[in-house]
Amino acid sequence: MVTTHEQEEEKGFFRRREPYTFMLWLAIFGMVLLFGILALLYIGRKQAQDWVKFSVPMVFWVSTVAVLLSSWTLQLANNALTKDDFRKYRLSMGFTLGLGALFCILQIMGWQQMYQSGITLQKSIAGAFFFVISGVHLAHLLGGIYFLGKAFWESIKNYSYVDAFVYSVNPPTQLKIRLITQYWHFVDFLWLVLFILMII
Repeated sequence: MVTTHEQEEEKGFFRRREPYTFMLWLAIFGMVLLFGILALLYIGRKQAQDWVKFSVPMVFWVSTVAVLLSSWTLQLANNALTKDDFRKYRLSMGFTLGLGALFCILQIMGWQQMYQSGITLQKSIAGAFFFVISGVHLAHLLGGIYFLGKAFWESIKNYSYVDAFVYSVNPPTQLKIRLITQYWHFVDFLWLVLFILMII
């Protein structure tokens, strides 16, 4: 016979969950699998005798700093929104978006420097892995920039204090900002892990 406690636990496990949050964590799980496989292939291939290590251009270090700073400014934006400091929220979101765009530009510049120094997909196995891993990561980060851009535009559109307040207390808005923040922090942390893996 099923006890009341067991019934409550069952309801807790099968309770209706917020679909967008579930979709985000499903997407993050898929990304962990994808980059986990790429990392394992990279580590395995690195052991081969024909592996030639190359010096990563300094611009990638700068891009890493930029993307880590963007996580900090996004957190500042979240804190400002909870305190109804909408001017600081808009400013912090703008900085986050700008740092995200800067990261993309610096990545492309880094690829160009690698190509000009002879590190190409055809000529360097190590370089090919770097291009693929950083390129796939950049594609995922661009998704984050799209949603950051939408959130930033909405913050500008709701410029007056009353409009900004109504916007900030709206549950769908709060959910949207929370999901964007979780995703952005994840892709930033993911790049840090991948970058460390590829330079050691």
